[in-house]
Amino acid sequence: MEAPTGHQGNADQIAYWNGPGGQRWANRQQTQDILLAPIADLIIDRARIKAGERVIDVGCGSGAVSIAVAGKVGRGGRVLGIDVSSPMLARARQVAPQGLPLEFVLADATVHPFEPASFDLLISRFGVMFFAEPVRSFANLRKALKVSGRLAFACWREPRENPFFMAPLQAVYKHVPRLPQLGPEDPGPFSFASEERAGRILNEAGFSGIKMEPCNLALDLAVGRGIDTAVQSALEIGPAARALAEQPEEIVAAATQSIREALSPFARGQAVPLGASIWIVTATLRRALPRS
Repeated sequence: MEAPTGHQGNADQIAYWNGPGGQRWANRQQTQDILLAPIADLIIDRARIKAGERVIDVGCGSGAVSIAVAGKVGRGGRVLGIDVSSPMLARARQVAPQGLPLEFVLADATVHPFEPASFDLLISRFGVMFFAEPVRSFANLRKALKVSGRLAFACWREPRENPFFMAPLQAVYKHVPRLPQLGPEDPGPFSFASEERAGRILNEAGFSGIKMEPCNLALDLAVGRGIDTAVQSALEIGPAARALAEQPEEIVAAATQSIREALSPFARGQAVPLGASIWIVTATLRRALPRS
């Protein structure tokens, strides 16, 4: 399957999202769209999208946010969804309704030659935390914005504030070694959890008026389909799935039982809601960049 040429520091991420990991996310498109819909709604609300605007959806994945935004900008606008994952973009193109002002491009946003000063908004749902050199990546994205440009994206807060991830993962750790500890500057799901770091990156990349709104949610890991679906979700995506990658069947079976035991207390009928804590980050373009 085709993979984009990107910044060399992003090579591991490009390989992952074009391998089995990216294919799992593509296969789960419908379930993930339901699961993460509350977050998409928050981003779109805070972005204050207007008809006729031109928008870049960074790390657009299987296209849910891009499709929703395209419906808001209307025929006079344009949405460009960009991602490094060929499997997820294939799914996005498959599910996108015909006739929307929407284009998907397989590329690395760190180096992609965007049309300069031509977009009103950068938006992203969990698509900006995996850059090896985030200042460089956001600086490149900044060049695509008009002088009145702005951004709005969602990123995860600290792991300890996210039982959504940590409850299954702690259950898995009863059976397998812990995942390698990521450094504070390493790309990963929680790389923008630090308010100080996220603000510093955006400031250095040329943004101002940076606001980070903490939002606490309850995401239904079962998407209304019961405990079995919740367990399967934990086994397919997220850190628990990564910790179990390439483990023998007997270890996976034991971990599966432990995940079920960990999630059962959260069950409310057919739902299994777990706490999820995110930042909604908004900013505007700084009119004058600092002199280098």
